[in-house]
Amino acid sequence: MRLRLRIFLRTVLAITLAGTGAGRAFAEDPTDAFKSFPSISGTQKMPKLTGFSPLITDPTQGGQLKDVELEALLTDKGKPVQSGLTWRVFSPIPGSDGKLPLLATSEGGSTAFNLVPGEYFVNVAFGRAGATRKIRVPEDGPLDKQVLVLDAGGVMLNAVSGSDVRIPPNELSFSIFSSDVKEDGERGLVVADVKPGTVVQLNADTYHVVSNYGSVNAVIRADIQIEAGKLTEATIQHRAAKLTLKLVSEAGGEAIADTAWSILTSSGDVVSESVGAFPTLVLAEGSYTAVARNKDKIYQRDFAVKAGVNTDVEVLLNGNGEADQAAEAQD
Repeated sequence: MRLRLRIFLRTVLAITLAGTGAGRAFAEDPTDAFKSFPSISGTQKMPKLTGFSPLITDPTQGGQLKDVELEALLTDKGKPVQSGLTWRVFSPIPGSDGKLPLLATSEGGSTAFNLVPGEYFVNVAFGRAGATRKIRVPEDGPLDKQVLVLDAGGVMLNAVSGSDVRIPPNELSFSIFSSDVKEDGERGLVVADVKPGTVVQLNADTYHVVSNYGSVNAVIRADIQIEAGKLTEATIQHRAAKLTLKLVSEAGGEAIADTAWSILTSSGDVVSESVGAFPTLVLAEGSYTAVARNKDKIYQRDFAVKAGVNTDVEVLLNGNGEADQAAEAQD
């Protein structure tokens, strides 16, 4: 089955993004746009550090403390991010486990640390976006404010079935992968199980998004570009529908319990198996065969799935209803 892909993108400047509610005022600060929605946060991993020779001064030892002011921007010309940041300061001297010791942390917006002269790695995370810099705290004289540019934006994902049928949020999930394909043909997972309407902060780049509607075969993939300082709202269109299966003695009759179900594609591949009087599942648009097993007898019916049209699929006990067992559309 071939699926047609349609994705609606709306990228808006963070400084002018209105919220989802009618009449909500425009945001004045770039970060306000990302506060308007639930967000996904996470720990930004430090990059691999090689070929670095630290100063002889060990920053973990005592010494005259110096004020180190830090702030982060979404873009090089943006305003300082006022909240949602996690700052981490690492010693450049690896510990016994080979990792860089974490010396200090701070959460919120701009921050300041008191550090002894020496060299450090400073990492700032904003959701799944982040930046890292090596800084040197001098023994003499002040240190200029350290400004890290996140080069980050956000994405908020949603999906519809057919042209505009709303999909219940609990039946929909997204996974975000890097756009680069590794030697084994796989992509690196950035964040899994993203719920619709959730803002994910990411470094500016192109990402591969996988949208799952239900748990069978309604899967859509799309590449989405994230721009620094902007929130991208993407609505993916699934070519799928929700079906309820019923084994009945007559059209419109009561579903018969203890029925085992198999759903086959037009090529004969099994895509779903379940047991119950009226199991519900989501299938991609196409042609299928429903096979019902009850009391050692098998009944079947061919049916078609139309995108956005949720239906009941009834299979008659007499097995002669292929032509007249029309699926009843649900509201």
